Amino acid sequence: MSPTIGVLALQGDVREHVAALEHEGARAVGVRRRSELDAVDALVVPGGESTTIDKLLRAFDLFQPVQQRLRDGMPAYGSCAGMILLADRILGGIEGQRTLGGVDITVRRNAFGRQVDSFETDLAIEGVEGSAEEPVHAVFIRAPWVEEVGPAATVVGRVEEGPAAGRIVAVRQGPVLVTSFHPEVTGDTRVHRLFVQIVRESR
Repeated sequence: MSPTIGVLALQGDVREHVAALEHEGARAVGVRRRSELDAVDALVVPGGESTTIDKLLRAFDLFQPVQQRLRDGMPAYGSCAGMILLADRILGGIEGQRTLGGVDITVRRNAFGRQVDSFETDLAIEGVEGSAEEPVHAVFIRAPWVEEVGPAATVVGRVEEGPAAGRIVAVRQGPVLVTSFHPEVTGDTRVHRLFVQIVRESR
């Protein structure tokens, strides 16, 4: 039976994540309410503006329920702003900004610069099928990077060349995966395939 994976539908590339998940055999649904959250096996937190998503999570009374599901072991995937929201610690946030937590990392918000500093590169991501030979094309849009990784988390991807060479941009901790980049905009669904596999294994 296909897993049901929710996509937090408050802001960001919701339709693109839904399409990629469905392409990889999951049933994907938008999540805006507690009842919708309760009905899913896992959750994708898409890109967007992390401070806005934080405020909307609270406005929709979803912050605590999502945080509790994560603490109870719900698989989750966060891209860009989603990485910030799933990090335990944040640098460069605004006053009062909170994260859901779930991954033992410190992220720096907007680390790669403003919108004009957005860039693309090819990456090998541990666990992503064939990415050593056929890299994942990664799109970074006002993206964070990971400044520090705690012992509970594992680095699965780094920028390999250019000014940002060596920067950590993909991390996994148990059933939670986070990336600085937006795989949902490229048509390459292998990162979503990995997440669907994580969800299947955790059921």
